[in-house]
Amino acid sequence: MVATQKAFDALKQIGLNLYERKLWVALLSRGTSSAGELSSLAKVPHSRTYDVLESLAEKGFVIVQNTKPLKYVAIAPGEALERAKKKVKTDAEDVAGRITELQDSSLVKELAKIFKDGMDLVEPGEMLGSLKGRHSMHTQLETLFKNAKTDISILTTADGMKELHSNHADLLKKASGKGVKVRIIAPNSKEISDQVSHFKGFASVKQTEKSGNMGRFAIVDGNHVVFALTDDKKVHPTQDLSFWSQSTHAAKEMLSPMFDAYWNTL
Repeated sequence: MVATQKAFDALKQIGLNLYERKLWVALLSRGTSSAGELSSLAKVPHSRTYDVLESLAEKGFVIVQNTKPLKYVAIAPGEALERAKKKVKTDAEDVAGRITELQDSSLVKELAKIFKDGMDLVEPGEMLGSLKGRHSMHTQLETLFKNAKTDISILTTADGMKELHSNHADLLKKASGKGVKVRIIAPNSKEISDQVSHFKGFASVKQTEKSGNMGRFAIVDGNHVVFALTDDKKVHPTQDLSFWSQSTHAAKEMLSPMFDAYWNTL
């Protein structure tokens, strides 16, 4: 039986590359097989078959028989996925532990010095970048909010307000507690009334009666800008596009006056 495209797409979503998917499905159809047989069956180059099967074994999808030639045994899909899930968790915990050790070591100061020396050579106009996907945007906002010193100004949509609350409410509250002035402009929508009430506990929030999408951007310390280029109602989160710029001109001289003017009309 040949796997459907939907099945192949699902396997891609859990991290299996094209050759891994082809060889695993081929092995499932045989139960046990050699690399040569699987290469022909799955139409995977023979030169790549051994290393791909080794990768599948490491991930918990197949068992290697130490015979001559080597043979591979399929594991029932439910069990294989459970093994793979456990390995991913174990690997993630191991890497997280190593990162924590590095964070607590003197090497961070060495790396920070390299970064600082490198940044001294960078022209202000080069400090910008595109952020593909909603996750990338929120990751950059998290860094900026965490390091904010004086003020944070945010214009957002109803959906953006929900995401701001679920992703950054605690950070913004901590920033406010450190004396950072937090201002938010959001739509006057009943669907975000709970989020607005929560933010009003530590931030200044104003709501606009204007219909339509007012856009999404954040200004931090008059020096950083994150600006969404797409409509969050019309694109999938993975296709959301925004840009970040560390620019006093863009933040303090362009967007901040616009934000302040709009804020004062509400």
